[in-house]
Amino acid sequence: MLITAYIAFVALLALCVGLELSACRSKVSSKTCTNPAFLKFQVDYYQVYFLALAADWLQGPYLYKLYQHYHFLEGQIAIIYVCGFASSVIFGLFSTCLADRLGRKKSCILFSLTYSICCITKLSTDYFVLIVGRILGGLSTALLFTAFEAWYVHEHVEKHDFPPEWVADTFTRASVWNSVIAINAGVVANICAEWLGFGPVSPFMVSIPFLALVGVFLMKNWDENYGRKSSFSRSCMDGLRCLLADRRILLLGTIQALFESVIYIFIFLWTPVLDPYGAPLGIVFSSFMAASMIGGSLYRVATSKKYHLQPIHILSLSVLMVFFSLFMLTFSTYPGQENPSESFLAFLLIELACGLYFPSMGFLRQKVIPEKDQVGVLNWFRVPLNLLACLGMLILYDSDNKTGTRNMFSICAMLMVMALLAVVRLFTVVRNDAELRVTPTSGELQPAPESQVPEI
Repeated sequence: MLITAYIAFVALLALCVGLELSACRSKVSSKTCTNPAFLKFQVDYYQVYFLALAADWLQGPYLYKLYQHYHFLEGQIAIIYVCGFASSVIFGLFSTCLADRLGRKKSCILFSLTYSICCITKLSTDYFVLIVGRILGGLSTALLFTAFEAWYVHEHVEKHDFPPEWVADTFTRASVWNSVIAINAGVVANICAEWLGFGPVSPFMVSIPFLALVGVFLMKNWDENYGRKSSFSRSCMDGLRCLLADRRILLLGTIQALFESVIYIFIFLWTPVLDPYGAPLGIVFSSFMAASMIGGSLYRVATSKKYHLQPIHILSLSVLMVFFSLFMLTFSTYPGQENPSESFLAFLLIELACGLYFPSMGFLRQKVIPEKDQVGVLNWFRVPLNLLACLGMLILYDSDNKTGTRNMFSICAMLMVMALLAVVRLFTVVRNDAELRVTPTSGELQPAPESQVPEI
C-alpha cells in the first residue's frame, strides 16, 4: 500500500495539473481581474480565508488515527464522530443567525479561538475532553462555512460597491485553491506525523499557528459588519413551506441527504480500512483531494462552451460512480479476502464523484431554491443528512468489526440506489425546464460556499 499510495498520488497530481490547465483554457475570459481595487480586496480576504482552510484540512488525515493511537475502541471512536456530526448540524442551524447578530468579524475570531481549543484538546487522552473538542470542532466548521463568506459578500456589495456578479469569481477561485490547499495539507500532515515521527497529534499542533495568524489578520485588517436580524423560527418555517411546495426542491434535498450521508460514513471508514496495511495516511488523504480536484476540473470542462453538458447529467453520473465504488467495496472488504488496493481505488472514485457532485448540486440548488429561502431550506436539508450519518455510525459496530464494515458499505450502496432513483425522478420533472440548463458562463462561475468537500 505504501508504494501504491505514492504512485497514485504522483499520477493524480499530474492529471490534476493537466485538467486544471484545460479547464482554465475553456473559461470565458473575465474582465474583473483588471480591476486593481478588486484584486487587492480579494487578496485581503484570501490571506485570512486560506489560512483558515489550511488549519482545517491539516486536521483531516490523522483524526481517526489519533483516537486509535489513544487505544479507543472502534465503537468509542464512532461515538466521538457522532458528537461531531450532531454538533455540526445543531450549530449549522444557528451559525448564520449568530454571525449576523454577533458580527461577522467577531464570529471569524470566535472560529480561530474555538478551533485552537479543539486542537489543544487532542493532546489529552481523556475521552470526555476529546468529545468536547469534537463538539467545538463542529461549531468551528459551521462558522468557517458561514461567517467568512457572509463577511465577504457584505463588504463586496455594501462597502466597496463592486458588481454583485464578481462575487462568483472570488468563490470560484477560492474553491480551486481550497483543493490545492487540501492536497498540500495532506503532504504536510504526513511529513509531521510519519516522516519526522512526531505522531498523529502533530498535524493538530501545526494547525494552531495558522489559526493564530487568522485571528491576528482579522483584528488588524478586517472591519466589522452585521447582517439583518431575522427570526430563526420564521426562516425555518418559510424554508419548510418552500421545500414542500416544490417537488424539485424536495428531490434535491433527498439526493443531498442520501449522497452526503454516505460521504460522511466514508470519511469515518477509510482510515480503518487502509491503515492496517501500512498506508501513508497523509499521502492517501492528498490523493483523495487530488481526485476531488480532478472531478471539479472535469465539471468545468464538461459545462464549458465546447462540451456543454448539463449539471443534472453530471449529478446522475456522480451518484452512479459512488454506487459502483460501494459495490466494489463490499467485495474488497470481505473478511479474510481483503484487497486494500482495490479499496483504495474505490475510495478515489468516490472522491472523483464528489468533485463532480458538489458543483452540480450547487448549480441546481441555486436555480431551484429562491434566494430568500436559501438558508431555511438548506437547514432542513442538513437534518436528514446528519441523522442518516449518525445512525450509520451508531449501528456500524453493532456486529463484528470486519463484517460490520462490509455490511455498512452494503447499506450505503442501497442508499445510493435510492439516490439514483431520486435523480431519475428529478430528471423526468425538470427535463423541459430551460432554467436548469447551464450556459457556458453559468457553469463556470459558481459561488461555492456549499461545495466544499466534507472534512476527511
